Amino acid sequence: MRIRRIDHRVVRVPFSETIHWGSGARVGTTRLLCRIETESGAVGWGETQCLIDAVPAVFAGAVAPIGMGYAVSDVERLHRHVMGAGYYHHKRAAVMAIAALEMAMWDAFGKIAGQPLWALWGGLWRESVAAAGYTFTRDPATLRARLAAFRDLGHTAFKVKIGFDAASDIALAEEARHAIGDGELRLDVNGAWTPGTARRQLGKLRQFDPAYVEQPLEMDDLAGAAALRRAQSVPIAIDEGAYTMNDVGNVIQAEAADYVLLDPHQAGGLWQAIKAAAICEARGIPVGLHSAAELALSQAAYVHLAAAVPNLTLAIDTERGYLGGDISNDPLPLVDGAFGVPTQPGLGVDVSEELVETFAVGAVAGAYLDADRPDWFPVKPAY
Repeated sequence: MRIRRIDHRVVRVPFSETIHWGSGARVGTTRLLCRIETESGAVGWGETQCLIDAVPAVFAGAVAPIGMGYAVSDVERLHRHVMGAGYYHHKRAAVMAIAALEMAMWDAFGKIAGQPLWALWGGLWRESVAAAGYTFTRDPATLRARLAAFRDLGHTAFKVKIGFDAASDIALAEEARHAIGDGELRLDVNGAWTPGTARRQLGKLRQFDPAYVEQPLEMDDLAGAAALRRAQSVPIAIDEGAYTMNDVGNVIQAEAADYVLLDPHQAGGLWQAIKAAAICEARGIPVGLHSAAELALSQAAYVHLAAAVPNLTLAIDTERGYLGGDISNDPLPLVDGAFGVPTQPGLGVDVSEELVETFAVGAVAGAYLDADRPDWFPVKPAY
C-alpha cells in the first residue's frame, strides 16, 4: 500500500481547432501526469490541470517528497499535510499539484482492492453519465453548426460561452436557442460582467430560458451573485468561485448559487470534490463538473465521480470533442451524448507510455492570452 516511487511528466495535447472564450484563445491542453508504484508493485496514474508554472514546481518540490512512503489510502492526510507545509497560505498554487498524486493514489488503491473507484465511494448511483455539448465561439454561424453537430451526436444539454461583449451575449444565446430547440441551454460568462451589466443582460436573456447562467460576476463577488439570485429568476451557477471545499462552503453560506460546478483538480483531489458535493447536497443544490480539456485519466475520474455522487445530476462539461489526441489508446467512449461507467479496478484506464512521450513538453504554455492580439489581455469584469 505504501508509495515507493513517484514520477511525473508534463504533456500538451493539441486541439483540433482553436477555441475562443472571454479570457482568450486556447490551442491545446497542458496537463501534469503522475505515475506511482507501491511497495507491492501496484501502479497508479493521476492527471491534473497544468495552466501555470507553479503546478509542476509545487508537485516536484512539495507534493512528491511529502507523498513518498504514504499509504495510497491516506488521501485526506496527504491533502492536509501539503497544506500544512505552508500551502494553506497559497491554496491555489497547491490544489492542482495535490490532485495529480491524489488521483494516482486512488487508482492504485482501487487496483489493490480489485474495485472501480465508484465502488469505494458509496457504490453505483447511476450507470450512465450524460455530457453537455460545449461550444467556444463568438461567430453565430459557427455556433449554429457546432450545436447541430452536438445535437446529432445525442447531446441534450448544451453549454455556450458568452462574455465576449454585451451585443454578442444576446445574439449567441438567441442563435443557440434556435439551434437546440427545447434542449437545455447553459450560458457561461466567465466573470465578464459588472453587477449592473449582469442585471441588464439577465433581463434580456430570460426569454431564451437558460437552465442557468454560469459565473456572471467575478469569482470573489459572492454577495453580488446572491443579490442577482434575489433580484431576478434566471438560475445562477458558480464555478470559478467554488474551487475548494471551503469556497463551496462560502458559496452555500452566502446563498450565492442555484447550481455549483466542481472540479477535483481545483479542489485538491477527488475526495475533496466528494466532500464539497455533500455540502451542496445538504442544501438541496445540484452539482456538475467543470471541464478544462481532460485527458483519459481525468475524464474517467469524472465519470466515476458522477456515477457515485447522488446530487451530481447535471450533465458534466467535457471538451473531449476538441482533443487532437490522448494518452490512452482506449479512452472512455462518448456515445449518444453520454459516458458509460467503467467497471475495471481503479480508474479503468490503460495509459500508453509511448503516447505520453509523444505529447511530453518541457514548459507550460499559457491558457489566457490570444496570439492573434499580442497587446490584449483579459480583464475581469470586462464590461
